Amino acid sequence: MIKRKNFLKLLLVLLLFISSGSLLVYGQTVTDSPTPTPNQQQTSDLTKKIQDLENKISDLKSQEDSLASQIGVMDSQIQLTEYRIEANKQEIAILTEDISTAGGKMKALETSLTDVSKILISRIVATYEAGGAQPIHVLASSSDITDLITRENYLRIVQDHDKRLMYNAQQAKDDYANQKNIFVDKKTKIEALKTQLEDYNKQLDDQKSAKEKLLADTQGSEANYQQILAATKAQLAGFSNFTESQGGASLLSGQTTCDDWGCYYNQRDSQWGGNSLNGTSYTLASDGCLVTSMAMVYTHYGHKDVTPQSINSVSSNFSGIPAALLKFSISANGVSSSRASADIDSTLASGNPVVVGISYDGGSYPDHFVVFVSGSGGNYTMNDPFTPNGHNISFRDRYPSVRIVQYYRVSI
Repeated sequence: MIKRKNFLKLLLVLLLFISSGSLLVYGQTVTDSPTPTPNQQQTSDLTKKIQDLENKISDLKSQEDSLASQIGVMDSQIQLTEYRIEANKQEIAILTEDISTAGGKMKALETSLTDVSKILISRIVATYEAGGAQPIHVLASSSDITDLITRENYLRIVQDHDKRLMYNAQQAKDDYANQKNIFVDKKTKIEALKTQLEDYNKQLDDQKSAKEKLLADTQGSEANYQQILAATKAQLAGFSNFTESQGGASLLSGQTTCDDWGCYYNQRDSQWGGNSLNGTSYTLASDGCLVTSMAMVYTHYGHKDVTPQSINSVSSNFSGIPAALLKFSISANGVSSSRASADIDSTLASGNPVVVGISYDGGSYPDHFVVFVSGSGGNYTMNDPFTPNGHNISFRDRYPSVRIVQYYRVSI
């Protein structure tokens, strides 16, 4: 059996160890050293690959426009998206592992700290009771003067260290409560990363489909590529020239108006006007007149959830080089439609709108598209997607000298 004097000395050594900087909790020493990220090197390598590919794509885009350079850009974009998917998965895996490990640690620490707090409270009460004993009683219970001094020193030191240990235990508990909040944020981040992962996978599918379509359209021929490129640029230039001639494609607000006919949309509406036209360098505000006109026709046939962005968000709706020209058959919010040439007056007389392409500069390409909603014999009421508040306005008053070069009935 350990003698009283030796036992008191042992307790003094134990208290000095506790005060040395570590928190001893049921045989576990908890420090502030962070756990190294297990896949940190792999994540760093992926980040570097992504940066290198982004630079490569930028260089390829600056080269002469050819089928080979376009395929090179597409291949690099596909690989870039694959790297981003891998990096996204890696980050999700790391966060999931961190949350699992930390959750187990914090649960054990909370239990241990609670138990330690109870023990410390009992010890503080006991030592203060001992410290409050009459000197004569302490003297009587001591074997000699050395034992008496040791007991007095022990009582004083144990009280000081118990208070310090209690404070450190509470601080540690507070710190880990804050850490729990951090890991709740990590869980939220995981959900955001999963949503981003779905977007990346869809983007990858679209990129692969675009490459396959380009190869099919051009049949691998540089001459075919250049022909499609020239036709696309001419059409887009017509749209851009029209908007510039009208004062530019500045954004507007408060343009949408819905009634019994359907909804009026403006291509320059701030809700979507600044959005890229199918990921190209063009925007809905500058070149989205046909997209916006088709969205208005959709609403006429009862699909009021369709907006210009609904059509713009479906990459397969577009063709050309770059893919910024709306196809004749498209889809929006899962609803398909097609355009076909039809007589203007008879189509309007049957209660159906007509999508009309006009040549503002007298050329063969339409520079702008509008929707005729009623009228006959050249006297038409239209929804103009470019003119501010261009809802139910006179076509003749707005464009007295333009030529109508295309006109379509839409089937939905």
